[in-house]
Amino acid sequence: MKGDYQELVDEISGLLGVPATLENRDFELIAFGAHDSDDDSAMDPVRTRSILTRKSTPAVRSWFEGFGITRATGPVRIPAAPEAGVFRDRICLPVRHRGIVLGYVWLLDARPGPGVEQLDSAMEVTDRIGALLADEERAGTDLSREFRAVLTAERGWQYDMALAALRTALGPAADGLHTVVCVAPWASGDAPSARAVVGASALCTVPWPWSAGAAHPPAASAPETGPPAGDRGRVTTASPGRPRKGGRGGQKPEEPPRAVTDRAGDGGGPDGHALAVLVRLRAADVLAPALTAAGRLSEASGSGVAGIALPRRGTGGLAASWREAASAARAVLAEPELGPVADWASIGPYRLLTALPPAPAPDPATAALLTAANAELARTTEVFLDCAGQAGRAASALGIHRQTLYYRLSRVERLTGLDLDDGEDRLLLHMALKAARL
Repeated sequence: MKGDYQELVDEISGLLGVPATLENRDFELIAFGAHDSDDDSAMDPVRTRSILTRKSTPAVRSWFEGFGITRATGPVRIPAAPEAGVFRDRICLPVRHRGIVLGYVWLLDARPGPGVEQLDSAMEVTDRIGALLADEERAGTDLSREFRAVLTAERGWQYDMALAALRTALGPAADGLHTVVCVAPWASGDAPSARAVVGASALCTVPWPWSAGAAHPPAASAPETGPPAGDRGRVTTASPGRPRKGGRGGQKPEEPPRAVTDRAGDGGGPDGHALAVLVRLRAADVLAPALTAAGRLSEASGSGVAGIALPRRGTGGLAASWREAASAARAVLAEPELGPVADWASIGPYRLLTALPPAPAPDPATAALLTAANAELARTTEVFLDCAGQAGRAASALGIHRQTLYYRLSRVERLTGLDLDDGEDRLLLHMALKAARL
């Protein structure tokens, strides 16, 4: 499809003798004609920015739309306006299909410029571009519907039928390499157009029942009594945050500690939504298209994060891919330092924890530790276990004296009845602390 657009743009460039660019109705670049690198008049800052960033700025878009291009049915000449960043005169050829504008072909105007007959011939080419854009838009809508059916159907004949329909809609691309991206929470029940996301084969929204927020900072920590006298009232400027695990952004060192149990429900719950994106890949070890889509969509969502599944060839593993993408998104919501975008391979223990059914209640041994009153003890324990039980590393990460760490851990052992020198007790405690964030 991309090649078809390029051929048509090149055809217009040949008819008119000047390089043409094609953008969709959201001013996102689709294709552009080659220009003579020695001819500086073939480029200006607006066109250069459009080609390099693949979109125009809101100010440029507003300027051009002010000339009525969204309503025009024929060529529109637009004068230069240096104050708006437009340094060259332009000709806009609206791309329409059945009366609906779907895009624009842009030409830098020069005197004497193309004649009426040339422009009429170019407009005939825009009709063919409009038909292609309309076909692609319809296909994207249908594909998203079938994609949603695959992700939400129960295993059985309904799932098999939805998967078969999706394979048919994808055509030969169904056997290609894909991954799935989950953006959650997604504030709207509507998905953006597949044309707006580079590399996307389909997008759809699905129910998102989980909480959208990680834990909040406690109002105050419970007072400690009994540490060595030299540690009482000790003030430290070291970071209270846990060591980073190599995520793509997240909690900053100066942020206060978070309670494990105090959740925010913004965007989660029975009425919440997530956005699912089926992304085409060229190679299993190159996730760049998925990372780009995930980053832009999570930013567009406002408060959302994104998870990326393992790459798979064909559509047979879409159910597993969606579980992995959703698990990675849940992990980032639980541990913001993993994100805001994380792939499933990087979320460590959450690969297992997100696959478990929710427990009806905390384990009796850890229930008291997971209350808001003991948030500081829970955080200390989790940092200690994250540091593989190395007291020096844990104390440094927490910004406390090693003796203060030992005192807190002794309180945890008394509170839970667990032995932190026992591997199985450590495992139970570590899993409980991680799972409580989900």
